[in-house]
Amino acid sequence: MLFKRPNSQFWWYRFTAPDGTTIRQSAKTEDKRKAQELADKHKAQLWDQIKLGHKPQYLWEDAVVKWINESQKRSLDDDVVMFRYLDKFLSGKPLNSINRDIVENIIADKLKHATPGRANRVTALIRAVLRKAEREWGWIDKAPAIRRLKEDNKRIRWITRQEAERLCRELPDHLEAMVRFSLATGLREANVTGLEWSQIDLQRKVCWIHPDQAKAKKAIGIPLNADAIAVIRQFIGKHEIYVFTYKGNPVLKAGGNAWKKALKRASISQFRWHDLRHTWASWHVQAGTPLNVLQELGGWSDYSMVLRYAHLAPEHLAEYAGKISNSAHFAHIKTEDIKKPVARQR
Repeated sequence: MLFKRPNSQFWWYRFTAPDGTTIRQSAKTEDKRKAQELADKHKAQLWDQIKLGHKPQYLWEDAVVKWINESQKRSLDDDVVMFRYLDKFLSGKPLNSINRDIVENIIADKLKHATPGRANRVTALIRAVLRKAEREWGWIDKAPAIRRLKEDNKRIRWITRQEAERLCRELPDHLEAMVRFSLATGLREANVTGLEWSQIDLQRKVCWIHPDQAKAKKAIGIPLNADAIAVIRQFIGKHEIYVFTYKGNPVLKAGGNAWKKALKRASISQFRWHDLRHTWASWHVQAGTPLNVLQELGGWSDYSMVLRYAHLAPEHLAEYAGKISNSAHFAHIKTEDIKKPVARQR
């Protein structure tokens, strides 16, 4: 039967399911005819499930809620952002109706404004949710096969110390300070702009990033070298809470228009603010910092992330390359003893 509850504009329905359970639910519509259709459909689905043993039909939203509630991923916030993007494609769709054609439409849309790598992260989340719905939750019989796009392995973008100095000369004072601090610590943009005085101990020469501020959701302790300390001292007393400010206000975005204009004047192209972190890591490796130490300094959770910089300092391999050198075996051979090939007579 249909009815309306006090102070509600929507129709509700109530009926007894085949197993004797009383179902009472809002139809979420003001249209009485649509409300009756929803009630009849719901009753038919329960009949199929209870009397005929059919699986209940779960929607994408059901899977999203269950995924979030069960997830222990550190990157759950990233998943939530991707779920919001996927809502316009998958909202209201039964899980068993999500096929390769639907996913291909999502890939095509994502590639309009993102790299293949970004698109792969979105499809990987869809794949993971559907596989869990199949293999653990038993909600669907078979998850569709979803292709993975080929990703380009781009070079690490970093700049030399001379280029860094050239860039700093073109920047406003507050951005120059933030660049120098980033090159001294390797911190990400959000960690620099959001750095508070409560996170700094100048006596111990350290600062720290709280777990909720770190990408890997783990606290990071950063030793402050002389360059970093010199930068910080410039801002003492300028703001009660935040370290880096401009005209008395915290800097919300560092890599904005002023940054882009300075890059152009310094003749440095295709260089993002995040590439300061790549530059910091590259300088460390070139100076001989071991990769395992660099991983801890940079707060990377995965060792493979620092392997990207290994090729920048191959000198440490020289002693091993020399182990199979045959120079001693050929020391007795003189250059003049090496026969030169005789040109063929035509």
